[in-house]
Amino acid sequence: MVTSPALSAPDPAIGAGAQLFVIDPISRLKPAKDSTVALMQAAQRAGRPVWVATPADLSAREAAAGPGHGAWVRAEPVELAAISPELEGWRVPEPWYRLGQARPLPLTAFAHVWMRKDPPVDEAYLYATHLLDLAERQGVAVINRPAALRAWNEKLSSLRWSHLMAPTLVASRVEELAAFTGEHAEVVLKPLGGRAGQGVVFASAASPGLRALLELVTAQEQLPVMVQAFLPGVKAGDKRILLVDGEPLGAVNRVPSGGEFRSNLAVGGAPEATDLTEQERRICAELAPALRAEGLFFVGIDVIDGRLSEINVTSPTGIREVERLGGLPLADLTLEKLPHR
Repeated sequence: MVTSPALSAPDPAIGAGAQLFVIDPISRLKPAKDSTVALMQAAQRAGRPVWVATPADLSAREAAAGPGHGAWVRAEPVELAAISPELEGWRVPEPWYRLGQARPLPLTAFAHVWMRKDPPVDEAYLYATHLLDLAERQGVAVINRPAALRAWNEKLSSLRWSHLMAPTLVASRVEELAAFTGEHAEVVLKPLGGRAGQGVVFASAASPGLRALLELVTAQEQLPVMVQAFLPGVKAGDKRILLVDGEPLGAVNRVPSGGEFRSNLAVGGAPEATDLTEQERRICAELAPALRAEGLFFVGIDVIDGRLSEINVTSPTGIREVERLGGLPLADLTLEKLPHR
């Protein structure tokens, strides 16, 4: 991060150490599951005022340096009710949040800005990261770094460590995809822009409709997709490991249910407490230097049967499950590791 000598002092009117979360509308968040809500509550417990905004609330003002120049936001302060764990979930009071009066503020007023908008990574998302780039050049600590959010596709970025993955191909051509499927007999097809297991399909070389399926998922060979050899070990779970500044702080195992091969919690996977294996620790250690170097402070990686599957950087989830099942104050530990400003 480059710090501008013209960086303005934080606005005392919004509170010392204020945190801004750029999110989907807060009314859409699910407080019993959402890691963003867990992080906001941890900030509030630490005495750091919490503010929220959507990407549409970001703006930029005068190009010339001077009062009022740079990246701005129309933000609202928020107070969050305490949410306590139960045997099967979390006890959520209603209402669980209260918003204050919105006001325009320079992003330099905040100690940290969290970009926690859920995918898709569409035009609006990309433009928001460019506006956050401007704030970063003014010395604002943006989590995760905007340039890295643009560069790290959550499927393709894993290919930097392809030796840690199951056999994988990314292609648009049906012939290539069909040949790979024939080689491995059973595969999983993943859209490159998907999230939470959406659009992930199991396919077999013996399926009579395989080529039609490949035509469909590639939009008639116009879009590349990721195809990976199916790992039968997924029946035992798909492990989400949360790394903070490159260090694995917690993990949750997600087990498929109801005959489903996908283990994502959003499609019915059952969370269970877990510990990291030596192989999983080696994977984390190998990724850590690149994550730190590129400003990816809060990351969730997915590991199946000791193989790296994905690197989630936009709005990784899993904090609630780690905290409830493992009794680990993961959100609070994350706030403690924030870079100081």
